[in-house]
Amino acid sequence: MNRIILAIVALVVVLGILASSMFVVDQRQYAAVFALGEIKQVIKSPGLYFKWPAPLENVVFLDKRVLTLQSPETDRFITAEKKNVVVDWYLKWRIVNPTEFIRSYGGNEQRANDRLYQIVKAALNEQITRRTVGQVLASERDKIMTDVQKVITQSVSGTGLQIVDMRLTRVDFVADITQSVYRRMAAERKRVANELRSTGQAEAEKIRAEADKQREILVADAYSRAQTIKGEGDAKASEIYAKAFGQNPQFAEFYRSLEAYRASFNSRSDVVVLDPSSDFFRFFRNPNGDASTKASPARR
Repeated sequence: MNRIILAIVALVVVLGILASSMFVVDQRQYAAVFALGEIKQVIKSPGLYFKWPAPLENVVFLDKRVLTLQSPETDRFITAEKKNVVVDWYLKWRIVNPTEFIRSYGGNEQRANDRLYQIVKAALNEQITRRTVGQVLASERDKIMTDVQKVITQSVSGTGLQIVDMRLTRVDFVADITQSVYRRMAAERKRVANELRSTGQAEAEKIRAEADKQREILVADAYSRAQTIKGEGDAKASEIYAKAFGQNPQFAEFYRSLEAYRASFNSRSDVVVLDPSSDFFRFFRNPNGDASTKASPARR
């Protein structure tokens, strides 16, 4: 019975030793095997591996994926114009040499992030202080990111890190300056708008004046032509009348009298006070228009 118990205990001990000796390396990880504080082996391929039980050998796992470091808070920098700008950024990096990484940062990602943050902040400060606001915000933004990435790459050389990318996500004025800039921009836009309105009004007045001038010219020209045509028509009519009346003067005189009668008695309310024996009524007294014929008392 005691032998069975001893055998079971021995089996459990052996299994415990085997379990503490096995470890699995994920495809997203590096594994560094330490023996008495020294790096004995770095495993980069995924799989099941064995080591001596602790404390003879220990394993430290490192992430081989691309890691992201973001600015923990908005950093403030001063441009060449002595104006404050705030900057947000992020950095992409990964471990390419686990041995160098462990020797430089003790295998601690947070320590590496702290060191990278200091390097990025110093590099940004160096790049921004030599540029104007316009260059930082627009024209040289890409160059700033490229230069900063070069500085970081040189600074972490030999530490087992690779800098994948560095980007500025936000570059802006501080709050008080931003409001001042907005007010200045609004005033500038208002000035331009007023200038455009003034120019438009001047052009409108010029166009209206030109249109009025053209209208007056056209109306005057049309009136002149109408009067000319009317005069020509009156002259032609007079010529026709003269020609027709010249052939029969007595008929012409009779026709003119009829026109005068029509104009005088156009309305029932018209009242004409004349002597019946006047020459105006001679065709009433005599169809031949004999002026010597006197009106009889009955006709009065």
